[in-house]
Amino acid sequence: MRHSPLWDGEGFRNVQPILPGLRDPQASMPSLTEFLLRTGTRRVPVRPLPSVSPVQGWRHAPGSGLRATWLGHSTVLIEIDGVRVLTDPVWGSRASPFTLAGPKRFQPVPVALGAMPPVDLAIISHDHYDHLDYPTIRALTRSAVPFVTSLGVGAHLEAWGVPPQRITELDWWEHHDLPGSGVRVSAAPAQHFSGRTPKTRNGTLWSSFIVQTERRCVFFSGDTGLTRQYQRIRERFGPFDLAMLEIGGWHAAWGDMHLGPDHALEAVALLGAEVWLPVHWGTFSLAMHAWDQPAERLLELSATSRARLMMPRIGEPVEPQEASGRLEPWWRGVESVEGPPGPAEGDGTRSIAMPEPMD
Repeated sequence: MRHSPLWDGEGFRNVQPILPGLRDPQASMPSLTEFLLRTGTRRVPVRPLPSVSPVQGWRHAPGSGLRATWLGHSTVLIEIDGVRVLTDPVWGSRASPFTLAGPKRFQPVPVALGAMPPVDLAIISHDHYDHLDYPTIRALTRSAVPFVTSLGVGAHLEAWGVPPQRITELDWWEHHDLPGSGVRVSAAPAQHFSGRTPKTRNGTLWSSFIVQTERRCVFFSGDTGLTRQYQRIRERFGPFDLAMLEIGGWHAAWGDMHLGPDHALEAVALLGAEVWLPVHWGTFSLAMHAWDQPAERLLELSATSRARLMMPRIGEPVEPQEASGRLEPWWRGVESVEGPPGPAEGDGTRSIAMPEPMD
């Protein structure tokens, strides 16, 4: 970690200057009370969103060789040339160190962790609670899945029971070849921060990741603000068959650390991606905006983008090659359905939870 050019002697740092207009200097930071008590309008839906069980779809290999299944928030199962890669797996009930406080999942995972097909690799972009989830990692320790993550994050994994030989940490622009698979995973820049406690801020690295084979290449943003480094990523790894970028959890006061819908479209253009899938929404309330604001804003803006946008239901396997660009706002009926709130469609899966050790 200390040999990384991103280490400044006390922690990791972003190397690119903040682009103009990303952070509103007039916007005030929400208070902890506002954040935790969900003050604001429509922070969570009145009932879970429509979802589908992906198990049936997973029984057949993707015809194009590339398929993505969004499982909520930033968790995506990528099937690429016969290899299954899981990004930022989170099955826990809260994005928090506490079992009774902090952002609570309002959307069930559409498939139980134990019902997942064998996963060949798990990617952890950074150590924030909504991306590095203690109960999920503890459950995955019982499998043989290897992990690729950013510098320093492996210490969490090892402390929670993952054998060190199953952990690979990468600095930006480093790569790891998954043995016997033909898959290369590379870490690339992101504009963000890290830390699971106030005292550990920026003690580990944050990254975006590229997963590629001889035939296909996909991009996963992790958490990030808009950065011109996306142009360099495009030059080194593009073209991309699919880009997955975050759109939720955005606030004007921290607009340099998260994309939001508007800047996600700019990021897609910088990456030169032809097809993209928005993630990091529809699961937790992590900002003051309405739960559906990222999706509605993206729908409004999508006509101005040359890239084809995929917005599948949670749990719906989709192949980028088949993306038409035609969108169905499937989330809109949630608050107009009569009757009491109930579980989403699918297999009735609920999230898992266990006490989180304080770092």
